[in-house]
Amino acid sequence: MGLSPKDSLQLKEALQTAVVKCSERCLYQSAKWAAELLDALPEPDLDTMSEAPGSHVHPVFAPNPDPAEADREAQEVGRYLLAKSYFDCKEFERCAAVFLPEPLLASLLATNPNETTNPKGKGKAKAIAAFSSGYTLPEISQKSMFLALYAKVIAGEKHKDEDTEMVMGPQDSGSVINKQLVVVSRFLSKWFAQRKANDGDYPASQGFLEYLYGMVLAKEKNDNLALDYLMQSVHLFPWNWGAWLEITNLVSRVEQASSTGPSSLRLLLNKIARHLPQNIMSFIFHANAAVNLYQQGPDLASSLNGLLGIFPTSSFLLTCKALLCYHSKDLFAAEQEFNKVLALHPQRLDSLDHYSNILYVLNRRPKLAFLAHLCSNIDKFRPESCVVIGNYYSLLSLHEKAVQYFRRALTLDRSCLSAWTLMGHEYVELKNTHAAIESYRRAVDVNRRDYRAWYGLGQTYEVLEMHAYALWYYKKAAGLRPWDFKMWQAVGSCLQKMGRDRDGIKALKRALLADSYYDTAAAASSFGSAGTVDRMSQMDPEVLLQIATMYDRLDEEDEVKAYMELCLAQEEGAAGAVEGGAGPSLGDSIAIHNDSPGSDAEGGNGGDGLEGGAAGPDGGTGVTFATSKARMWLAKYAMRAEDYDTANRLAMELCQDGVEVEEAKALMREARSRMELADMVER
Repeated sequence: MGLSPKDSLQLKEALQTAVVKCSERCLYQSAKWAAELLDALPEPDLDTMSEAPGSHVHPVFAPNPDPAEADREAQEVGRYLLAKSYFDCKEFERCAAVFLPEPLLASLLATNPNETTNPKGKGKAKAIAAFSSGYTLPEISQKSMFLALYAKVIAGEKHKDEDTEMVMGPQDSGSVINKQLVVVSRFLSKWFAQRKANDGDYPASQGFLEYLYGMVLAKEKNDNLALDYLMQSVHLFPWNWGAWLEITNLVSRVEQASSTGPSSLRLLLNKIARHLPQNIMSFIFHANAAVNLYQQGPDLASSLNGLLGIFPTSSFLLTCKALLCYHSKDLFAAEQEFNKVLALHPQRLDSLDHYSNILYVLNRRPKLAFLAHLCSNIDKFRPESCVVIGNYYSLLSLHEKAVQYFRRALTLDRSCLSAWTLMGHEYVELKNTHAAIESYRRAVDVNRRDYRAWYGLGQTYEVLEMHAYALWYYKKAAGLRPWDFKMWQAVGSCLQKMGRDRDGIKALKRALLADSYYDTAAAASSFGSAGTVDRMSQMDPEVLLQIATMYDRLDEEDEVKAYMELCLAQEEGAAGAVEGGAGPSLGDSIAIHNDSPGSDAEGGNGGDGLEGGAAGPDGGTGVTFATSKARMWLAKYAMRAEDYDTANRLAMELCQDGVEVEEAKALMREARSRMELADMVER
């Protein structure tokens, strides 16, 4: 994907305008995102540009096209600069009071006399207000109104964090709310109602107040209306990245409430895409949303490659590429991609918590130590830095220290998903199951599509031997990652412990198919031509042994023999070398019964120590405990079938393996004595 010099110039000007407009409204994260994308855009060819460059006026310096709005902004310059300076100094209440002082808001908002105070609401009822019909809104510019109302929201979030106190403390139960949301919501509700009632008498909207109203509605869980306003916002001003991120979060929540399967998320994204502005921002949004919602495939890889053709050094797009590899379980490729990002942007801390997860799973202790020191030197009080350092201490098995840093990350940002999930893992290691469950639940509250938190809840309840609860959470995780080996293996193992062998066999067969899917899909997400991987020639012997064991409990000896032979064949990597060539069919009836919520679930740990699947060399796994158990069963089966030569050979191999040697020697002696007896009878 390439751009003409004219298109490149227009894109450059649009991004420059976005940086200025977002900075004016103190949307600094959106401004930073646009500035980083602008820096990654190659300089256009000046020779092929406009014939009269002197006549061109940059959009940043062009006057406001609406005269009335331009006059208001000109009259408010002094107050606007004062309010912005207060915001930059983090004096949010003073910033809001410049344009919307408390007496003015008190006159605009009248307490509803029919409202009764709820002592358990912690002030919520007092904050709920209705507009008095006798007052009109102040006539200020949209830019000043946005700054004042946005400062109100930020001040409310600040007070909410202060009232919540310590992480997982007595007040940290989710009952503390942002008391300014209702005020801002009702103010904007009346503002939009006035514009609709007098259409044409007001200046054209700039898109930022729609963004703010959508964000407030999303915090109030009014998802459908929030999505409508955010869609309006990106149509009016598509360069505000914050609005696109809010849409991504809402897509996940709306999909969870209405989906009937994992594929519905892709359909919902495609449906929303038809109503979005047709420009490069919509393209970037679709790629980023697909990565963050754990979608995969060659089309997504191709889209990211196309965007990297326009922004070759974009740290954001390179990180998306690394995360795509990470979610596809291609950890080595993900590590290489993060190495590139770190080499190009060594001071950038965004998403390094994911990089630390990868290094943790790959057991790259020196690199993780270097990353922890780097983050600490750049900014030790960024949530990402605390997560990286916590992962390093976890790798050293210093779990108390790891918890300390994860709690510090959450003190800095209560919505830090990685910190909640990883802290749950640490509490499991410390045998504090109550705290682990609470951590995982908070992670699910932050993002219900986080399969790692659902998987962690299943693991914790399994430790408590509450298998019915564990199964429910495992199915939730499997519903989010339907092609993840580890999720289905956990479902199958839990069903086995519950005595539901038939369902357990189906789940474990699904796990074997999932293992095959991810290894073949890894080539696509690696942005290369690695070719097709025949993963069915190498399966996990532990899973095959589990399937065989459950068939044994069902007294289906032929199936047991087939899977034991398949398990034993994994030593040489020859899954097709089952005697008779009639191996068991993995595609038979792999669906879990209708009691599973997994098909419509939302929310394990692809990078936090939960990577699954046997990853043996091409020549096979070699001798393992599972293959030795299979060899022992086959030796005993051969004895029952009076195939003493096979029993003797398998027993000798068991002696060489060093597993259950005494029993193998006894079996070998019995087989030889039977063989000698048979020879004597023949004579």
